[in-house]
Parts: sequence; C-alpha cells; structure tokens
Amino acid sequence: MARIVAANDDDSMELNTISSVHDSTLGQLLKNVSDVRKMDIGDETPVHESLNQDYDDGYMRTVPFVLSFDNLTYNVSVRRKLEFRNLFPRGNTEDPEIAQTVMPNTKTLLNNISGESRDGEIMAVLGASGSGKSTLIDALANRIAKGSLKGTVKLNGETLQSRMLKVISAYVMQDDLLFPMLTVEETLIFAAEFRLPRSLPKSKKKLRVQALIDQLGIRNAAKTIIGDEGHRGISGGERRRVSIGIDIIHDPILLFLDEPTSGLDSTSAFMVVKVLKRIAQSGSIVIMSIHQPSHRVLSLLDRLIFLSRGHTVYSGSPASLPRFFSEFGSPIPENENRTEFALDLICELEGSAGGTRGLVEFNKKWQEMKKQNNRQPPLTPPSSPYPNLTLKEAIAASISRGKLVSGGESVANGGTTATSTTTLAVPEFANPMWIEIKTLSKRSMLNSRRQPELFGIRVASVVITGFILATVFWRLDNSPKGVQERLGFFAFAMSTMFYTCADALPVFLQERYIFMRETAYNAYRRSSYVLSHAIVSIPSLIFLSLAFAATTYWAVGLGGGPMGLLFYCLIILASFWSGSSFVTFLSGVVPSVMLGYIIVVAILAYFLLFSGFFINRNRIPDYWIWFHYLSLVKYPYEAVLQNEFSDATKCFVRGVQIFDNTPLGELPEVMKLNLLGSVSKSLGVTISSTTCLTTGADILKNQGVVQLSKWNCLLVTVAFGFFFRILFYFTLLLGSKNKRR
Repeated sequence: MARIVAANDDDSMELNTISSVHDSTLGQLLKNVSDVRKMDIGDETPVHESLNQDYDDGYMRTVPFVLSFDNLTYNVSVRRKLEFRNLFPRGNTEDPEIAQTVMPNTKTLLNNISGESRDGEIMAVLGASGSGKSTLIDALANRIAKGSLKGTVKLNGETLQSRMLKVISAYVMQDDLLFPMLTVEETLIFAAEFRLPRSLPKSKKKLRVQALIDQLGIRNAAKTIIGDEGHRGISGGERRRVSIGIDIIHDPILLFLDEPTSGLDSTSAFMVVKVLKRIAQSGSIVIMSIHQPSHRVLSLLDRLIFLSRGHTVYSGSPASLPRFFSEFGSPIPENENRTEFALDLICELEGSAGGTRGLVEFNKKWQEMKKQNNRQPPLTPPSSPYPNLTLKEAIAASISRGKLVSGGESVANGGTTATSTTTLAVPEFANPMWIEIKTLSKRSMLNSRRQPELFGIRVASVVITGFILATVFWRLDNSPKGVQERLGFFAFAMSTMFYTCADALPVFLQERYIFMRETAYNAYRRSSYVLSHAIVSIPSLIFLSLAFAATTYWAVGLGGGPMGLLFYCLIILASFWSGSSFVTFLSGVVPSVMLGYIIVVAILAYFLLFSGFFINRNRIPDYWIWFHYLSLVKYPYEAVLQNEFSDATKCFVRGVQIFDNTPLGELPEVMKLNLLGSVSKSLGVTISSTTCLTTGADILKNQGVVQLSKWNCLLVTVAFGFFFRILFYFTLLLGSKNKRR
C-alpha cells in the first residue's frame, strides 16, 4: 500500500505545526505557492499575501511522493527451435516443472515483483546478467506495451497514466546517445529548449542549464565538444553525466536509469551516483539498475532490490543486508563488499540443483516479518503534511514550487479564498510545433556546420560527375548520333541525382536512437522532426542542383534558352528532393547502413531500368508496366527530354542523315544522295539533302513521351518527395514506440 511520506519526522512535525497555526484551505495554499513561483520567474502579475513568514523564507519542503509497484509480472513468448528430435512426439512427464523446461512456450522475465521508492532516495536494482534488472526499470518507466505487463505501478496511491508519466519522468538509457560535434553546454541548452516551456524566458533557461552544469560537476568541460571516434572530446564519465543532464533538464519527479555506471571506472561511477544522490535530495525519486556497486557507491544507495531470473531475492536497505544473509545462514564476512558477496552467493545458488528457490521463499518470510514489526495502527494518518492531496494536486503543488519546470502549470480556478482550487494543466508537449522545428533545425545545422567535410564530399562527387559527363558529351550536335547521345546523357544524369542522395542514408540511422530517446518522453513531435529534416536538407540540395546544372548545361550544349536552363535547374532540384526523400524513408525502415546501401542501389537500378531509356514504354510487358509508373527516374527523364526536344523549329534529321545509325550510313555521300532520290520518287515527295525529316516532336513520340507535359512531370517528381516524407513520418510513428511487446 502506497503512502505519502515526508523525508523525516522532524520535517513532518514542522510542517504540521505550520498547518495547525494557519488553518488555510488547499486552494489558498496552492495559490500562495504559485505566487512564489511567479516571483521566481519574474512574473509581474499581482501576487497574494504569503501564508506565513516561514514559507517566504523557503522553509517548506516539496510535496512528498512515493512510487509503489505490486506484483509486476512479465512473460515473453519463446519460439520453438526446429530440431530433428522435436519432430517426434514425446511421452508425458509427471513433473510439470520438468515438462516446462523441456519446451517452454513462454519465459518469465519478471515474477511478482513488488516494492516502493520515495523522493529523496535512490533505489538500485541488482542482479547478474539476465536477472531482469533492465526489464524491471522498463516496466516502471512504462516502456513495456500495454497488456503485456501485469501488476500495478502507482504514485502516491494512484495509478499513473501514460501521458502523465511522460511529463513527470525521465529515462536515461545505458548508451550515451549524443551529437558528437556539440559542446556540453550546447547539448544541455538544446535539451532545455525542447523540454522547458516557451513561457519560460530564455534567461531563465540559461540559468537552469548553468545550474545543472554545476550540479553535474562538469563545469570544466562545458565548452568542450562531446566527441566521437574521430574527434577528441570529453571523458566517459562526463559523457554519462551529460546524458543524465539531458533527461533531468526539466527537473522530473521520477528518474529511471539503466546501468548508468556501466563501462566506467570506480571513480567515475562514484561521481555519477553522487550526482544522482543530489538529484534525489532535490525531491526526485531515482530508480536505477546497477551491476556491481563499489563500497563507496553502496553508501549512497537507500534501497536495494536483488533479482534472480525474474524473482526478488532481497528487498530492503543496504544496512539490512548483513542481518538478512546471516538469518538465511550465509553471514557476510566483515571485510567483504556486501553486494559482491550477495551477488556471488546468488550466482552460486543459481548453478545449484534447487536454484534460488530457498532464498526467494526466505525473502518472502523476511518481508512479512518486517511488516509485522513495523505495522502501524489502522487509524494512524500518513506522515504527510497534506494527506488529502490527490496526485494531480500534489504534482500541481510541486510545479508551483518550481520542482517540475516543464511538466505543466498549476491553474487556479475562480472563487473565494475558501473555495478556490488548483487544477493541473499537463500539456502533451512543452512547446508549439514551430518552436520545435526551429530548435531541431538549428541543432542539425550547427552539427553539420562543424563537419564541413561531409557536405564537401557531396559537392565534390556531384561536380566531378558533372565534369566527366560534360567532357564525355561535349557540345553535342543536332544529328541522329547527337540525339542518341543526348538520350544517354539525360538517363545517366537523372539517375545520378538519385544515386548521389544515397549518402543521406546514414544521417537518420546515426540519429535513430537519439530520436527515440527524445520522443519517448515527448521532447518534441515526430512531425516536427520530419519537417525539420526536410527543411534543413533544402539549402544543400539547391546548391548541389546549381553546381551540377552549371557544370553540364553549357558544356553539353543543351537547348531551350534561359527558360530551358531554369527548368533544367528545377528538375534537377526536384530529382534531388525526391531522391533524398526516398533514401530518408528507407533509413527509417532498414536497421543498418550496409543493408540500406544494398537496398538503395538495387531499387535505383530497377528505377533506371524501367525509366523508358533502355526499353520503350510501349515495349514493356504488361505485367511490368506498373513498375514503369512507379519509377522515380521516369518523370525527370521525360521532363528533360521534353525540355530539350520541344522546340518545333529545331530539326535533328535532314536529308541523307536518315541513313545514320544504319549500315547504309557507311556508304559514300554520292550514293546516299542517289538512294535518297530513289526514295523520293517512290514516295512521290521531294526530299533533298536539307529537308527536315525528324523534329523534336517525332523523337518524343518515338520515345513514348506523350502522356505528361514537362511541368506535370516536375510536379509528379516533387509530389513523390512529399509522399516519401509522409511515409518516413509513419515509419517513425509506428517503428519508434520504444516499448517491449
């Protein structure tokens, strides 16, 4: 049973004294604490008179919270392995446990786990690998799909709703997921922009960041970049503290951490847990999994839960460990680390015939004995100064004191002093969409600007490709061979636009887990990320389009004049846009860069095959014609053909040029003229050496480019880009739930 408790009896007595002296209603109390918050943030609206001088002096503590969890059980399905011996039926066994271990259908990761944790305390979950530590943290943090987890998780005796939990909690993953080229200070500032509300002045946000830097103990590294394998940055312990800082920037009530000391040396691990202790003492509930704490780390922990294969084998304070194991029959030696001894003993029991069943049963009896010894009379009120506060009212009061900076606002309803109440307005997101897009775009551009070599490589690849094409197809003439060479140039050029975009594949794959961490607790909307991703890409695409057009248009000798050049630039930009969107969509689907490149190259090759260059549309089999219309290369290819051959005054085949690209083209000029005269007499039409036989319209008809105008092809290409951006959004929406099933 969850109870609202104070930090200690002295605080409770003092608060009850204040409450008795001033018989104020709950609404009046919350109104006054709201006034304190107004003065703190510089709000000039009128404030109410203080309840008492003690409160004005900062005497009152934050509203207490207790997180309780009862009978948490989580099972996962285990797939049957296809083995030869399993093809034959086996006889029934009398022992149900043995029958379950032979071929289980499900595996229990958590089995009736219960406990509680209070604000101001650190609860640590310990156990060997596979014991269920991370699973329990995920269960408490609502990272297991609804319906899969059995049991209850309550805060102050009330069931936590998913939306409320996202606002008042934070989850720190085991891996440090940070942008490598941002400094520590910039990383925390961007986190503040995402998690703190727009109503909070920028100066207050900066003060919050500076205070957090001091709290984390990373002042000396504030101006240093995070770094990665190729760029020297901060140390591993500092990275871990920055990761924690990102998620506590909004000062959450609940803080969950998955092995925050993993991979750190003992000193760095101690510093991290020391930071967590300060966070807990500021009024937060801190719950973390930890593998093997040192003696110094153990001294900072308040509650321990030892797990073994999903069962609780110990739950209590570190100080009670010696007594527990002594009564169990395995006393801890004086000079040995308590947790190391406990973990070694649990590991030894797991390898024995009976397993840890005896220890699990002993823990249950020991917990029952503790409850009987600590049992209070039924009518004893909980040691809270506000026993009648609902959860929302408690959170509202905590917000009013500035505890939860971005969780919501405590809104005072109208009425007299005696009847006024305070309700909790919990927004789903701290900021409007345009603020999120602005902040995401600023962060992305800053990170990219510090890695200019990446964009430089893209520009170099486009310019070099354009230069090669320009020198190969130099100054094409208006002959049948020139027409054929133009077709080849356009097909290769348009497909190059899409292949060049393949380098956008790693961008989201590298940011995937950062995105999942930030959106898991509503730092920003997924739609904001998609729009920001698109906006940031446009300037670079424009630059690449102009670079390729300038390199090839005049060198190849393309026609159309100024309007032709403009359309040529637009269709290249549209191709880049469509290709970039397509690759971005794939990056949200594929799990790795290598697999993504294989898929991108294969699909773009199919697009080129069905574009209409290698085989005319009229010659494509009916069962493959659908792929022709799905080809992204088809529409820009047909658009540039129309841009080049739409001039009715330009002739591409005159007189004897009709014999070019045929065996007759090798005959002497005189013989070609005689053949042309014979054809002229047979047809009854005068055909001279200057007669125009093929115009641009004829070429477009021969190529099957008759269905859409060039502007419609441009619109379709642009529409494909938006279509794939929408698909990218749905992949993020469906594929980044960040929950176990």
